[in-house]
Amino acid sequence: MANIKEIKPSKFLLNLIHVLKPYADKDADKVNAVIEVVAGSINKYELITETGNLKLDRVGYSSLAYPFTYGAIPSTWDLDFDPLDIVIVNVTEPLVPGSLVEARIIGIMKFSDGGETDDKVIAVLADDKRVDNIKDIDDLGEYWKKETTYYWEHYKDLKKPGTGKVDGFFGAKEAKKIIDECSERYNKEYLTKLEDSCACGCACTDCCRD
Repeated sequence: MANIKEIKPSKFLLNLIHVLKPYADKDADKVNAVIEVVAGSINKYELITETGNLKLDRVGYSSLAYPFTYGAIPSTWDLDFDPLDIVIVNVTEPLVPGSLVEARIIGIMKFSDGGETDDKVIAVLADDKRVDNIKDIDDLGEYWKKETTYYWEHYKDLKKPGTGKVDGFFGAKEAKKIIDECSERYNKEYLTKLEDSCACGCACTDCCRD
């Protein structure tokens, strides 16, 4: 799974959102992802950025369940002031929330939530041979795009109708561009908050993170 051999051993629980880099293998289009929500759930779990703990953010307002696995990419900072989201599709068996996986990028969905940018990287599990045939987001088919668009544009209808807007689906090249932008934003805008402590949250003099 995700390679964390470069991280020093620690007696503290590491916050993977800050310890790991976005890419597990950039040349192979593989990113690290921390799982938050599994397909079929209406519960919205989110990682607490400051601690790395998983929190129940809310119970879904409707019967629309997540049709895919959902998580976050470490060391990224999107324009909605959260780590960049990742959607992992065609997962054979439910993943454990809070677990770390390597995911292979196949595209990105541009999305705005109440006018705020909230893009979603689209990926498959990197080590599942059942999805080796999926090379690009277009391999998922047009119906998948319609179903996904419907979900994101309607999942908040009972609370805030009309707030979600899908702005299109794009390939892996555009996804990596957004990941790189979010990684740069993380380094400039968020990483400075960690200057007085190491990435695992303790008061070490040697930082866990390069």
